[in-house]
Amino acid sequence: MSIEVVYEIPATRAAVRALRDRGRVALVPTMGALHDGHLALVAAAHESADAVVASVFVNPLQFGPNEDFQRYPRTFEADRAALEAAEVDLVFAPGVDDMYPDGPVTVRVAAGPVGELLEGAVRPGHFDGVLTVVAKLISIVQPDVVLFGQKDAQQVFLVQRMVRDLDLPVEVRVVPIQREGDGLARSSRNRYLSGEERAAARAMPDALAAAAQAAPQGAQAAADAARAVLSAVAGVAVDYVAIVDPATFDAVDDRYRGPALVLLAARFGGTRLLDNAAVVLREAPQPERP
Repeated sequence: MSIEVVYEIPATRAAVRALRDRGRVALVPTMGALHDGHLALVAAAHESADAVVASVFVNPLQFGPNEDFQRYPRTFEADRAALEAAEVDLVFAPGVDDMYPDGPVTVRVAAGPVGELLEGAVRPGHFDGVLTVVAKLISIVQPDVVLFGQKDAQQVFLVQRMVRDLDLPVEVRVVPIQREGDGLARSSRNRYLSGEERAAARAMPDALAAAAQAAPQGAQAAADAARAVLSAVAGVAVDYVAIVDPATFDAVDDRYRGPALVLLAARFGGTRLLDNAAVVLREAPQPERP
C-alpha cells in the first residue's frame, strides 16, 4: 500500500482524524530535501507515537529577500519515496497558496528577544516565520508530539518556548544531531558544497571538539578555541561563535559555570552551515601542591 499524500488542509485534518483510531499521532515538520537526519526524526516519531505524519513545505516566511528560497532544493518524489520506506503514514505537502491563501500573513508569531540574536540577527524575521508556520502545522495536524533536530538549536529553543508560553497541547521531542562519518552535521545544504568546500567544512565539528576541550577553562577559552580552528581554514567566513546558557539562550561569560551550548555558523563558499554542541564550563582543576 502506497503512502497517503494530501495537499489541502481540510483533507489533512480528515486524514489525521482517521489515524487517531490507532492512538498517539506524531508530526515531523520538514522542508523536504530529506536526508538521514530527517529519517532519524521519523524513527524517533515511531518510538513516540502510533501514527506518524510528515509535512513537506518550503516556508517562504522564514526566508529573507536575499536568501535562497528559490534555490532551496525541491525533491518531492525522492522525499515521498524515503518517507514511504520509513513507514510514514501520511504526508502533508501543501503549496504556498494552501498555507497562505490570502498572501503573506499579517498575523504572525513573534519570536521575541531571543529571536533577534545569532541566527535572528543574521536573518531578521526568520524565527517569526518559523514559529508562525510551526504554529499553523500544529493547529492543522494537532499532534500529540512534534519532533525537531538539535542541529537547529536556536529554533528548537524558540519552538519549546512558544509551546510553553502559548500553552499548546503538544510535546516537543528533540532528536540529537545526525552526523556524517567525518563528523559533519547532516544538512540539506551540504549538497551545495564543492569537494574542496566539503573538506573545509570538517572544521565545524573540529571546532566544537576544540571548544569542548577548552571548556574547563571557561567560556572565553572555549570560544577562542573554536574560532581558532575555523579561522585556520582558508576560505571560511565565520558568522559567529557563541556560548549560551541552554536554559535561556543568553550569552555567558567567564563567571558562568555549568551546562552551556557552543553555537557555530560559518560560510563555506556560498553555503552557510550551522552546528552546536553541549559542553560544561567550569574552573580548570588546580594543580596539586608538592
